[in-house]
Amino acid sequence: MIAVANNSVVVINNLTNCRASVIAHRTNSEAMGVIKAQMIDLLKAKLQMGVAHFVYMKKDGMLREAWGTTASNLMKANINGRGISRDSVNTVCYWDCEKGGFRSLRFENLIEVL
Repeated sequence: MIAVANNSVVVINNLTNCRASVIAHRTNSEAMGVIKAQMIDLLKAKLQMGVAHFVYMKKDGMLREAWGTTASNLMKANINGRGISRDSVNTVCYWDCEKGGFRSLRFENLIEVL
């Protein structure tokens, strides 16, 4: 898909397009859908490379600054492989390095990837 925003052309893959559609529906903004879907791509890449630092809004409206990972070498003792893909329920799952447990956030609630 090719999206045009503010006279810029953005090329996104099919998975990013699906995420953008979900976010656009939930936020009533196509532009927000594309922006947040790209942020999700960036976050997922950083999570896979090591510990990522990011901010999102929790269900209760509070902002959460988190440090997390999905890098298997950092959390291999905690992976059981019996779960479903979090993309299928429109969330990002990560290992919370501070809390020592799995957490997830809704696509549209991501605020910033630091």
